[in-house]
Amino acid sequence: MRLGLLQGEIDKLIQENAIKKFYMHRTSHWLGMDVHDAGPYKVADEWRRLEPGMVLTIEPGLYVAEDAEDVDPRYRGIGIRIEDDVLVTEEGYEVLSRRVPKSIKEIEEVIGRPAPV
Repeated sequence: MRLGLLQGEIDKLIQENAIKKFYMHRTSHWLGMDVHDAGPYKVADEWRRLEPGMVLTIEPGLYVAEDAEDVDPRYRGIGIRIEDDVLVTEEGYEVLSRRVPKSIKEIEEVIGRPAPV
């Protein structure tokens, strides 16, 4: 909404699943011996509860197609996904990737130059 990718009433856009145009995947997956570790998300048709020792990703993303004519041209062809890797602990959780740069400023500092606009 703030970028102008979607316009309208938020509740209606959510109900219509309007975000699918820009967010076509899920938010998370197991992380283990493989980047996309295998394992059931449901057990006996019930969503599996998180347990200490499990590691999963939290990775929202946003993707704008190059041919999205209803979108400001400066956003076309851009995709971004910011991932955190999270360990479930007895007390709650630990963000394993907490020190990875995520803000524009932090990323520009790592690459040594401003990101193109």
